[in-house]
Amino acid sequence: MKKSINEVEVWDQFRSGDQQAFAILYSHFVQPLYTYCMGITSDKDLIKDSLHDLFVEIWKNHASLGPTTSVKFYLMASIKRKIVRQLESQLKNQNHHDQYHYQFMEDMPSPERQLVKVEEEHMSHKTMYQSLSKLSKRQREAITLKYFENMDTDQISEQMKINTQSVYNLIFGALRVMKEHMTTKAFAC
Repeated sequence: MKKSINEVEVWDQFRSGDQQAFAILYSHFVQPLYTYCMGITSDKDLIKDSLHDLFVEIWKNHASLGPTTSVKFYLMASIKRKIVRQLESQLKNQNHHDQYHYQFMEDMPSPERQLVKVEEEHMSHKTMYQSLSKLSKRQREAITLKYFENMDTDQISEQMKINTQSVYNLIFGALRVMKEHMTTKAFAC
């Protein structure tokens, strides 16, 4: 059983640079502080490191520390701030890591996702070509010139030797047929 100390008196001796007073404070408060920290986190290494850092810091800054009426509460508040900052930093780093990992995984799709994407593209192309096969020869020619050869309406009119309104009618009719075919294919899947 620990003998009781006059913590305010020992604290004032410590603040004046008394190493023996520092050792008394350390031995008297380290275990209760450790127990207190276990209520904040179960990370024993973090607790030990934080306690070590706290006592190193208060020794380095002993001359600039003020008086206190409760050393125990002063040390408890100090260690809690230190651990909470460490936990927040770890959480921030973990969130940053998770965000990076998530972004990396989105940029690098899994083999399954790549396979699904290739299959979807294949099915889309297949459906497109099946839809083109449903068109009349003139509609297919107009669509090919418009969307595969990138010709404008006047160029298509000249190429097919028909008026501009007929080009619009062919393309509109072709797109309607293709849309109907692709819609029925989508519902069939």
